[in-house]
Amino acid sequence: MRADLHVHTNASDGRLDPQEVVRLAVEIGLNAIAITDHDTVGGIAAALETARAFTSFIVIPGVEINTDVPDGEVHILGYFLDYTDERLESTLQKLRNARWVRAQEMVTKLSKLGMNIEWSRVEELARGKAICRPHIAQALLEKGYISCEKEAFDKYIGHGGPAYVERYKLSPVEAVKLIIMARGLPVLAHPADINELDHLIRELKEEGLVGIEVYYRDYDSATINRLLDIANRYSLIATGGTDYHGFNDGIEVMMGTTVTPPQSLNQLFALADPQILGLLPAANYVLKSLLTKD
Repeated sequence: MRADLHVHTNASDGRLDPQEVVRLAVEIGLNAIAITDHDTVGGIAAALETARAFTSFIVIPGVEINTDVPDGEVHILGYFLDYTDERLESTLQKLRNARWVRAQEMVTKLSKLGMNIEWSRVEELARGKAICRPHIAQALLEKGYISCEKEAFDKYIGHGGPAYVERYKLSPVEAVKLIIMARGLPVLAHPADINELDHLIRELKEEGLVGIEVYYRDYDSATINRLLDIANRYSLIATGGTDYHGFNDGIEVMMGTTVTPPQSLNQLFALADPQILGLLPAANYVLKSLLTKD
């Protein structure tokens, strides 16, 4: 079983729409993906509907919530959540509104630095969805101010950059609680570079954290082994994914290059709320049965 549990669509800052992501995942031989857009569940319904045409393919409804810590950000993934929950959507909408305000302020700062991009173009690139920093990076690239989107983050709009702007965020604990409130399974995303990781994990474990992303697109064997040790020490599920956005910029790895081990996927299915599983296409029950037999 090949499952990439960290995939973005154009509901946030991905390039492909949910239908295209599902069809691509099937084409490259994946059995499961989790749609984990930043601070939105807007792409899940379309992905689930598209997945109905493929009896052995599963879409796991998820989210990636950006949270704030004193020295940067921590991202929390949520799996098998009730993406129709009104309280969840209300909080995510507040986070998306903060992105909109922050993006406008970034565009203003960039203008003062001599890089003039039109706010209307940033909105066009977001296509009515959550406005994220990659949309600003793309607008900068179109104008020739940068040679690749990564340069925008490294030089201008990354944390601490001259055009960076803080925005309203949840704390990691608040994000874990929000996911659990929506009956989801919270997992700590790409944790290798988090300061005081053990302290954070102990804190989040008390609130209901169930896993950490051990297998990530560019983690080497030493990093994976270190994170596996942490996962085992705290009895957490070791998940994996590529953080795929569809940039096709020569830097990003292809969806499915990094996957979640089948035993970890099985553990997630076992913990998922049965009522949430009932919201998914019937094929999900088939996969759950196959994994249990494995």
